[in-house]
Amino acid sequence: MPRLFTALEIPRDAALSLSLLRGGLPGARWIDVENYHITLRFIGDVEGHVADEVANALDRVRRPEFTLQLSGVNAFGSKKPHSVFAAVSPSPDIQALHGEIERICQRLMLPADPRKFTPHVTLARLRNARNEEVAHYLASRGNFSTMPFTIGRFVLMSSRDSVGGGPYIVEEAWPLESARTYQKRFERPLEALRTIR
Repeated sequence: MPRLFTALEIPRDAALSLSLLRGGLPGARWIDVENYHITLRFIGDVEGHVADEVANALDRVRRPEFTLQLSGVNAFGSKKPHSVFAAVSPSPDIQALHGEIERICQRLMLPADPRKFTPHVTLARLRNARNEEVAHYLASRGNFSTMPFTIGRFVLMSSRDSVGGGPYIVEEAWPLESARTYQKRFERPLEALRTIR
């Protein structure tokens, strides 16, 4: 049974920048470049009919495309770090998209994700990495950032049984609307009202 989650893909240029952060940390198992992504909502191991319900509900999401930037490197697990990641610069657009997907999952009675939504790209999973070495790695890469990039779609991804880190497969994708198209959808009703008057 596949493990599902919704995500944003990382464009090639940003992925190349991220790949330069690999290395220099003993005990790190680095994520393959083609598996970089930003998880929006973890769904988990679900039956086929539930996966279909999720995909059908996500079909109704209508959001504008937006830009994101990755900035800074950090670690999860304060006392015993278990992964290092590149952070996503604050973005109301990603929060809004996550919120809509979260509401869809709640309506479908999917279990809540216990973790607070922290948009990021996992770079490596850590095993027996010493705190001092993690701190040194983070300090030496603290000024990392990518050029802003456009998010034009979100996807439903699956991972097969593995220790984490891929391989991930895009099961389905939903385009985000260009800002102009998105705005026009909301202008039409107003124009219709003006015509009636």
